[in-house]
Amino acid sequence: MINDLFYSEIFSLTLVVGTYLTSLLLYKKTKLKILHPLLVSVLVIIAVLEVLGIDYETFRAGSHLVHFMLGPSVVALGYVLFEQMKYLKGNVISILTSVFVGAIVGIVSVILIGRLMGADEALIATLQPKSVTTPIAMGIAEKNGGIPSLTAVIVVAVGIFGSIIGPMVMKVLGIESHIAKGLALGASSHGVGTATAIQLGAVEGAISGLAIGLMGIMTAILVPLIGTLM
Repeated sequence: MINDLFYSEIFSLTLVVGTYLTSLLLYKKTKLKILHPLLVSVLVIIAVLEVLGIDYETFRAGSHLVHFMLGPSVVALGYVLFEQMKYLKGNVISILTSVFVGAIVGIVSVILIGRLMGADEALIATLQPKSVTTPIAMGIAEKNGGIPSLTAVIVVAVGIFGSIIGPMVMKVLGIESHIAKGLALGASSHGVGTATAIQLGAVEGAISGLAIGLMGIMTAILVPLIGTLM
């Protein structure tokens, strides 16, 4: 009876939501960057699954609702963007250029560093969409010979790292522009970075949400193109 409970959808959803809320409370209490709620949640959930002997596929099936909500949550950012539409006027070209250059640098740097370190092409293809939101990144990796499941892990890790380090780097560099902050976090750290951007301000959150979509589109186009050229 107890074993059946552990393998149920109710248990999986309760584990995910409960762990995250507890981790979020811990983070707010301590203010320690290393205790980022997403990072703590991942580690705790892995530990629980290992102790209870629950395989990943069973857990994934039980928590499919959380995975499904990734899509609508990104789309919902469109409303926030609509509210801040006035900040896009006069900045369209600079926004598009910034994300385009960022996408190229992100892809090319992975290819060059990967080949320099002797990584095989499958691993390089897995790493290329590291700055794109998970659903899009997995699709890009799969179509270009990468490993989608590993891409998902890398995307989450990059998102957590960027959301922790990004604000500190921008503070050191003296970046004050709301648009620049939003673009940087959204284009490099996708959904996790956008969550941080929203905490910085409404404009940052809206622009970060826009950057997620633009980065996804440009990366999907540029990965096969750059792969052919290089």
